[in-house]
Amino acid sequence: MHFARKSGPPPRWPLPQAVLGIGLTLAALGPLAPGQKTPSEDQVKAAYLLNFAKLAQWPYALPEGPSRLLIGVSGGDEAFLDVVKTVVAGKVVGTHPLLVKAVSSARDMQSCQIVFFRTPGRKNDQAAATVESLTTAGVLLVGEDESFLRQGGMINLVHDHESVRFEVNTDALDRSGIHFSSKILSLAKSGYESLHPAASNSPVEARQLERSLPPAYPEIAGRMNLTGTVQVQALVKPDGTVREVKVLGGHPLLADAVVRAVMQWKYQPAPKETIELVKFSFGPR
Repeated sequence: MHFARKSGPPPRWPLPQAVLGIGLTLAALGPLAPGQKTPSEDQVKAAYLLNFAKLAQWPYALPEGPSRLLIGVSGGDEAFLDVVKTVVAGKVVGTHPLLVKAVSSARDMQSCQIVFFRTPGRKNDQAAATVESLTTAGVLLVGEDESFLRQGGMINLVHDHESVRFEVNTDALDRSGIHFSSKILSLAKSGYESLHPAASNSPVEARQLERSLPPAYPEIAGRMNLTGTVQVQALVKPDGTVREVKVLGGHPLLADAVVRAVMQWKYQPAPKETIELVKFSFGPR
Protein backbone atom coordinates (compact mmCIF):
# COMPACT_ATOMS: atom_id res chain seq x y z
CA MET A 1 0.00 0.00 0.00
CA HIS A 2 1.15 3.53 -0.73
CA PHE A 3 -0.09 6.64 0.99
CA ALA A 4 0.45 10.26 0.00
CA ARG A 5 -1.06 13.49 1.22
CA LYS A 6 -0.98 17.08 0.12
CA SER A 7 -2.99 20.26 0.69
CA GLY A 8 -4.62 22.77 -1.59
CA PRO A 9 -6.59 22.48 -4.82
CA PRO A 10 -5.71 19.95 -7.54
CA PRO A 11 -3.01 21.18 -9.92
CA ARG A 12 -3.97 22.97 -13.11
CA TRP A 13 -3.24 21.00 -16.25
CA PRO A 14 -2.10 22.76 -19.41
CA LEU A 15 -4.62 22.45 -22.22
CA PRO A 16 -2.61 20.07 -24.44
CA GLN A 17 -2.53 17.47 -21.66
CA ALA A 18 -6.24 17.85 -20.98
CA VAL A 19 -7.02 17.54 -24.66
CA LEU A 20 -4.94 14.41 -25.06
CA GLY A 21 -6.27 13.00 -21.80
CA ILE A 22 -9.84 12.78 -23.07
CA GLY A 23 -8.92 11.88 -26.61
CA LEU A 24 -10.01 15.23 -27.99
CA THR A 25 -8.12 15.01 -31.29
CA LEU A 26 -8.63 16.40 -34.75
CA ALA A 27 -9.36 12.86 -35.86
CA ALA A 28 -12.49 12.92 -33.72
CA LEU A 29 -13.60 16.07 -35.50
CA GLY A 30 -13.23 14.64 -38.98
CA PRO A 31 -11.96 16.62 -41.94
CA LEU A 32 -11.97 20.39 -41.61
CA ALA A 33 -13.57 22.63 -44.19
CA PRO A 34 -11.38 23.77 -47.11
CA GLY A 35 -9.09 26.53 -45.92
CA GLN A 36 -9.90 25.89 -42.24
CA LYS A 37 -6.65 25.47 -40.29
CA THR A 38 -8.07 24.93 -36.81
CA PRO A 39 -11.40 23.59 -35.53
CA SER A 40 -14.08 26.09 -34.60
CA GLU A 41 -15.28 26.54 -31.03
CA ASP A 42 -18.49 24.68 -31.86
CA GLN A 43 -16.52 21.77 -33.30
CA VAL A 44 -14.39 21.56 -30.17
CA LYS A 45 -17.50 21.54 -27.96
CA ALA A 46 -19.04 18.83 -30.12
CA ALA A 47 -15.85 16.78 -29.76
CA TYR A 48 -16.08 17.14 -25.99
CA LEU A 49 -19.63 15.76 -26.10
CA LEU A 50 -18.43 12.83 -28.19
CA ASN A 51 -15.66 12.04 -25.73
CA PHE A 52 -17.94 12.38 -22.70
CA ALA A 53 -20.23 9.83 -24.36
CA LYS A 54 -17.28 7.46 -24.75
CA LEU A 55 -15.91 7.91 -21.22
CA ALA A 56 -18.99 8.18 -18.99
CA GLN A 57 -20.22 5.24 -16.94
CA TRP A 58 -23.98 5.49 -16.52
CA PRO A 59 -25.82 4.00 -13.51
CA TYR A 60 -27.82 1.76 -15.84
CA ALA A 61 -27.01 -0.47 -18.80
CA LEU A 62 -28.19 0.38 -22.28
CA PRO A 63 -30.25 -2.35 -23.93
CA GLU A 64 -28.22 -5.00 -25.70
CA GLY A 65 -27.73 -4.62 -29.41
CA PRO A 66 -27.61 -1.50 -31.57
CA SER A 67 -29.82 0.71 -29.42
CA ARG A 68 -28.94 4.38 -29.82
CA LEU A 69 -27.07 6.55 -27.37
CA LEU A 70 -28.82 9.91 -27.50
CA ILE A 71 -27.22 13.35 -27.21
CA GLY A 72 -29.83 16.05 -26.79
CA VAL A 73 -29.17 19.71 -27.53
CA SER A 74 -31.31 22.28 -25.75
CA GLY A 75 -31.43 25.83 -27.06
CA GLY A 76 -29.00 25.38 -29.94
CA ASP A 77 -29.70 26.73 -33.41
CA GLU A 78 -29.72 24.52 -36.50
CA ALA A 79 -26.14 25.45 -37.37
CA PHE A 80 -24.80 24.21 -34.03
CA LEU A 81 -26.97 21.09 -34.20
CA ASP A 82 -25.53 20.31 -37.63
CA VAL A 83 -21.98 20.69 -36.28
CA VAL A 84 -22.62 18.18 -33.50
CA LYS A 85 -24.29 15.76 -35.90
CA THR A 86 -21.31 15.97 -38.26
CA VAL A 87 -18.76 15.33 -35.49
CA VAL A 88 -20.57 12.25 -34.11
CA ALA A 89 -21.69 10.87 -37.47
CA GLY A 90 -20.83 7.20 -37.75
CA LYS A 91 -19.42 7.03 -34.21
CA VAL A 92 -20.32 4.09 -31.96
CA VAL A 93 -19.96 3.61 -28.20
CA GLY A 94 -19.75 -0.12 -27.63
CA THR A 95 -22.56 -1.41 -29.82
CA HIS A 96 -24.54 1.83 -29.60
CA PRO A 97 -24.53 4.32 -32.49
CA LEU A 98 -24.72 7.98 -31.46
CA LEU A 99 -27.73 10.07 -32.36
CA VAL A 100 -28.09 13.83 -31.90
CA LYS A 101 -31.45 15.56 -31.63
CA ALA A 102 -32.90 18.86 -30.48
CA VAL A 103 -34.77 18.69 -27.17
CA SER A 104 -36.89 21.26 -25.37
CA SER A 105 -38.83 19.58 -22.56
CA ALA A 106 -37.66 17.66 -19.52
CA ARG A 107 -39.58 14.66 -20.81
CA ASP A 108 -37.59 14.70 -24.05
CA MET A 109 -34.34 15.06 -22.11
CA GLN A 110 -35.07 12.05 -19.89
CA SER A 111 -34.77 9.81 -22.94
CA CYS A 112 -31.21 11.04 -23.57
CA GLN A 113 -27.91 9.93 -22.09
CA ILE A 114 -26.37 13.41 -22.52
CA VAL A 115 -28.06 16.81 -22.75
CA PHE A 116 -26.09 19.90 -23.78
CA PHE A 117 -27.59 23.22 -22.68
CA ARG A 118 -26.69 25.98 -25.09
CA THR A 119 -26.05 29.13 -22.95
CA PRO A 120 -28.91 28.33 -20.50
CA GLY A 121 -28.38 31.26 -18.16
CA ARG A 122 -28.97 33.86 -20.87
CA LYS A 123 -31.43 32.21 -23.22
CA ASN A 124 -33.60 29.94 -21.11
CA ASP A 125 -35.08 31.26 -17.89
CA GLN A 126 -36.44 27.81 -17.04
CA ALA A 127 -33.07 26.09 -17.38
CA ALA A 128 -32.44 25.91 -13.62
CA ALA A 129 -35.75 24.17 -12.96
CA THR A 130 -35.17 21.79 -15.87
CA VAL A 131 -31.68 20.91 -14.70
CA GLU A 132 -32.91 20.32 -11.16
CA SER A 133 -35.57 17.91 -12.42
CA LEU A 134 -32.93 15.84 -14.23
CA THR A 135 -30.22 15.62 -11.57
CA THR A 136 -31.20 12.09 -10.50
CA ALA A 137 -32.42 10.84 -13.89
CA GLY A 138 -29.09 9.36 -14.95
CA VAL A 139 -28.63 12.00 -17.67
CA LEU A 140 -25.25 13.70 -18.08
CA LEU A 141 -25.94 17.46 -18.06
CA VAL A 142 -23.38 19.59 -19.90
CA GLY A 143 -23.54 23.37 -20.31
CA GLU A 144 -21.52 26.39 -21.37
CA ASP A 145 -22.72 29.17 -19.07
CA GLU A 146 -20.95 30.51 -15.98
CA SER A 147 -24.02 29.83 -13.83
CA PHE A 148 -24.57 26.28 -15.08
CA LEU A 149 -22.79 24.39 -12.30
CA ARG A 150 -24.49 26.51 -9.64
CA GLN A 151 -27.82 25.51 -11.19
CA GLY A 152 -26.96 21.84 -10.66
CA GLY A 153 -25.23 21.09 -13.96
CA MET A 154 -22.54 18.41 -14.01
CA ILE A 155 -19.98 19.56 -16.59
CA ASN A 156 -19.44 23.07 -17.92
CA LEU A 157 -17.39 24.02 -20.98
CA VAL A 158 -15.51 27.26 -20.35
CA HIS A 159 -13.10 29.60 -22.13
CA ASP A 160 -9.57 29.47 -20.75
CA HIS A 161 -6.83 31.48 -22.48
CA GLU A 162 -8.59 31.37 -25.86
CA SER A 163 -9.22 27.64 -25.54
CA VAL A 164 -12.11 25.52 -24.31
CA ARG A 165 -11.78 23.47 -21.14
CA PHE A 166 -14.24 21.84 -18.78
CA GLU A 167 -15.26 22.24 -15.14
CA VAL A 168 -16.95 19.53 -13.10
CA ASN A 169 -19.54 19.66 -10.34
CA THR A 170 -18.68 16.44 -8.51
CA ASP A 171 -21.66 16.83 -6.15
CA ALA A 172 -24.06 16.73 -9.09
CA LEU A 173 -22.24 13.79 -10.68
CA ASP A 174 -22.44 11.87 -7.40
CA ARG A 175 -26.19 12.46 -7.17
CA SER A 176 -26.69 11.31 -10.76
CA GLY A 177 -24.77 8.07 -10.33
CA ILE A 178 -22.72 8.86 -13.46
CA HIS A 179 -19.00 8.15 -13.07
CA PHE A 180 -15.80 9.16 -14.81
CA SER A 181 -12.37 7.84 -13.97
CA SER A 182 -10.26 9.88 -11.55
CA LYS A 183 -7.77 10.45 -14.38
CA ILE A 184 -10.43 12.22 -16.43
CA LEU A 185 -11.73 14.26 -13.48
CA SER A 186 -8.20 15.38 -12.66
CA LEU A 187 -8.05 17.06 -16.07
CA ALA A 188 -10.97 19.36 -15.27
CA LYS A 189 -10.21 23.03 -14.83
CA SER A 190 -9.94 23.70 -11.09
CA GLY A 191 -11.71 26.55 -9.37
CA TYR A 192 -15.41 25.66 -9.13
CA GLU A 193 -16.02 27.84 -6.07
CA SER A 194 -19.34 26.44 -4.89
CA LEU A 195 -17.90 22.98 -4.20
CA HIS A 196 -16.97 23.99 -0.64
CA PRO A 197 -17.82 27.69 -0.14
CA ALA A 198 -16.72 27.68 3.49
CA ALA A 199 -13.25 26.58 2.55
CA SER A 200 -12.72 28.69 -0.57
CA ASN A 201 -10.09 30.79 1.22
CA SER A 202 -8.37 27.85 2.87
CA PRO A 203 -4.64 28.10 3.55
CA VAL A 204 -2.56 25.90 1.29
CA GLU A 205 0.22 25.00 3.70
CA ALA A 206 0.13 21.38 4.85
CA ARG A 207 -1.61 20.46 8.09
CA GLN A 208 0.12 17.71 9.97
CA LEU A 209 -1.79 14.64 11.04
CA GLU A 210 -2.11 13.99 14.76
CA ARG A 211 -4.00 10.72 14.42
CA SER A 212 -4.51 8.43 11.45
CA LEU A 213 -5.13 4.79 10.69
CA PRO A 214 -4.78 3.26 7.23
CA PRO A 215 -7.99 2.16 5.50
CA ALA A 216 -8.98 -1.44 6.06
CA TYR A 217 -8.83 -3.49 2.87
CA PRO A 218 -12.44 -4.65 2.29
CA GLU A 219 -12.92 -8.41 2.48
CA ILE A 220 -15.04 -8.43 -0.66
CA ALA A 221 -12.32 -6.52 -2.50
CA GLY A 222 -9.88 -9.25 -1.48
CA ARG A 223 -12.12 -11.92 -2.98
CA MET A 224 -12.20 -9.89 -6.19
CA ASN A 225 -8.41 -9.30 -6.17
CA LEU A 226 -9.28 -5.63 -6.47
CA THR A 227 -6.42 -3.10 -6.42
CA GLY A 228 -6.07 0.53 -7.36
CA THR A 229 -5.70 4.07 -6.12
CA VAL A 230 -8.34 6.17 -4.41
CA GLN A 231 -8.19 9.95 -4.14
CA VAL A 232 -10.44 11.86 -1.76
CA GLN A 233 -10.83 15.43 -0.59
CA ALA A 234 -11.23 16.01 3.14
CA LEU A 235 -12.77 19.19 4.53
CA VAL A 236 -11.01 19.68 7.87
CA LYS A 237 -12.44 21.95 10.57
CA PRO A 238 -10.27 24.42 12.51
CA ASP A 239 -10.08 22.01 15.46
CA GLY A 240 -8.53 19.37 13.18
CA THR A 241 -11.47 17.00 12.91
CA VAL A 242 -12.77 15.98 9.50
CA ARG A 243 -16.17 17.39 8.63
CA GLU A 244 -16.66 15.85 5.20
CA VAL A 245 -14.90 13.56 2.76
CA LYS A 246 -15.58 13.66 -0.97
CA VAL A 247 -14.42 10.96 -3.38
CA LEU A 248 -12.54 12.30 -6.40
CA GLY A 249 -11.74 8.95 -7.97
CA GLY A 250 -11.28 5.25 -7.42
CA HIS A 251 -13.29 2.04 -7.27
CA PRO A 252 -16.38 2.50 -5.07
CA LEU A 253 -15.50 -0.44 -2.80
CA LEU A 254 -12.02 0.88 -2.15
CA ALA A 255 -13.19 4.49 -1.94
CA ASP A 256 -15.70 3.61 0.79
CA ALA A 257 -12.91 2.15 2.91
CA VAL A 258 -10.80 5.29 2.49
CA VAL A 259 -13.73 7.57 3.36
CA ARG A 260 -14.45 5.62 6.55
CA ALA A 261 -10.82 5.83 7.62
CA VAL A 262 -10.26 9.51 6.81
CA MET A 263 -13.41 10.55 8.69
CA GLN A 264 -11.67 9.30 11.85
CA TRP A 265 -8.44 11.21 11.27
CA LYS A 266 -7.35 14.19 13.34
CA TYR A 267 -5.20 17.03 12.01
CA GLN A 268 -3.40 19.74 13.92
CA PRO A 269 -5.57 22.81 14.67
CA ALA A 270 -5.55 25.73 12.22
CA PRO A 271 -7.18 29.19 12.06
CA LYS A 272 -9.56 28.16 9.26
CA GLU A 273 -11.05 25.14 7.58
CA THR A 274 -8.75 23.57 5.02
CA ILE A 275 -9.11 21.14 2.16
CA GLU A 276 -6.72 18.18 2.33
CA LEU A 277 -6.17 15.85 -0.63
CA VAL A 278 -5.58 12.24 0.35
CA LYS A 279 -4.40 9.53 -2.03
CA PHE A 280 -4.22 5.88 -1.01
CA SER A 281 -3.12 2.96 -3.17
CA PHE A 282 -4.26 -0.61 -2.52
CA GLY A 283 -1.60 -2.92 -3.95
CA PRO A 284 -1.55 -6.69 -4.48
CA ARG A 285 -2.05 -8.71 -1.32
